[in-house]
Amino acid sequence: MSQGEAAGRGAAKSQDQGWAWMVLLAAVMLQGLTLGFTSCLGVFFTDLQHEFQASNSQTSWFPSIMVAVLHGGGPLCSILVKQFGCRFAVMLGGLLSGLGMVSSSFCKSISQLYLTAGLITGLGSCFSFQAGVTVLGYYFVRWRTLANAMASTGVSLGFTLWPLLSQYLLDEMGWRNTFLIFGGILLNCCVCGAIMRPIQLASESLPQSAKPKEEPGSRAEEAQLSNGASPYHPTLQQPTLVSNTRRTKCFQMLQKYLAFDIFCENKGYQIYTIGVTWMMMGFALPHVYLVPYATHNGVEERKAALLISIIGFINIFIRPLTGLLSGHRVFTGRRIYLFSLAVLLCGLSNFICVISAEFSVLILYCIILSIAMSGIGALVFQVLMDVVEMDRFSSALGLFTILESITLLIGPPLTGLLVDITSDFHYVFYNSSFFLISAALFMGFSFCALEKKNKLREASKACSDNPSRYQYSETSTEPKAESQSPPAFEYITSI
Repeated sequence: MSQGEAAGRGAAKSQDQGWAWMVLLAAVMLQGLTLGFTSCLGVFFTDLQHEFQASNSQTSWFPSIMVAVLHGGGPLCSILVKQFGCRFAVMLGGLLSGLGMVSSSFCKSISQLYLTAGLITGLGSCFSFQAGVTVLGYYFVRWRTLANAMASTGVSLGFTLWPLLSQYLLDEMGWRNTFLIFGGILLNCCVCGAIMRPIQLASESLPQSAKPKEEPGSRAEEAQLSNGASPYHPTLQQPTLVSNTRRTKCFQMLQKYLAFDIFCENKGYQIYTIGVTWMMMGFALPHVYLVPYATHNGVEERKAALLISIIGFINIFIRPLTGLLSGHRVFTGRRIYLFSLAVLLCGLSNFICVISAEFSVLILYCIILSIAMSGIGALVFQVLMDVVEMDRFSSALGLFTILESITLLIGPPLTGLLVDITSDFHYVFYNSSFFLISAALFMGFSFCALEKKNKLREASKACSDNPSRYQYSETSTEPKAESQSPPAFEYITSI
């Protein structure tokens, strides 16, 4: 048995047990420190607005940039993970996050805040968060759905604790000292990264079919490029070959880290990515504007911050239940419909805020919103893992997040501009409902039509070959036989 095969089998034995649960604990903390951190930004909205004399639209760029970079830095994170491993990516992210928040405490203008807290902290959070999500896909097979749901409870813990801590520190120390303390807290991402053991490229353990094949004519091109001919030969063949080679390498890099080939060929991945990207135009709006909306309508600042904590507290209990429910074999192949239902409920819940801005009504809104968010948070990455193969998950996640980051970036500022023009916060919830409801209907009906199309194709070709590798089909999270080929990256449990 080769050393690569032994490493591959050792990694397979470590799945769903042992050190995998420590990695899950680290992932819970990471999601609380990264995705959960964005929940407290609305607490500082009014203070930053007064400090820098900024409009709603200008102030909303600060959380928008942070959240957009957090999601859109996926390709960079994919490169870091594949080159240096999850441990390095998470620890680097922790350093950047801490540095960004410490620098933010010295900002003299809102534009400086865009760079420090928005770009630097957002990029660091992206590295830590996405590397933590990726590692779960390799450490868990049988319990993958439950692991993703449990990891997402870290977001719920963050949603519960960050707003309360933020409001307390803001009242006691002001926003500058609060940001300085936050920089030290975010450095704990480095501790979580240290728990994730190094990755070994087990290329020897891959089957022959999994190894990259040489493209036809590549050897001929190499021979012609090395024949000693001058690039300025009158035939002009040499520059053409060099240009073609560069274009090929560029295409291979895009395919490796952004998964454009999957987006073009896999209809399920295409529909899901477009649907979630459109959904994000409205998904972040309540998180950014709920606290300003409540204070604008006479709710005390402490009670307004408590609204976000209520959402997070309920999420702690609902997300694991959602993960267990969606992991049942009854929902195999139907998780996308559960996800669409959760998005639809999230969109409909926004109309409650339009009815009344009383504190008791806002609590009811937060309860319903948190239930819907639990389904979205528990399923968003599980559905992506169902749609694409795990050996391409990191690349698929990179393209998925960079597309949704565009709408996350422009959604809150555009809505803030609308609020500045109309002086009516109700447009926040109208916009949010429109994007969420339309995205839910698009994904639900599109996957239903795709499923019917695939069934008709299978019926017409009953004796034909197996479906294409990239056709949408949800794979069961139940363990298969050990002959199943391992992913290209093995997470080894021995240092």
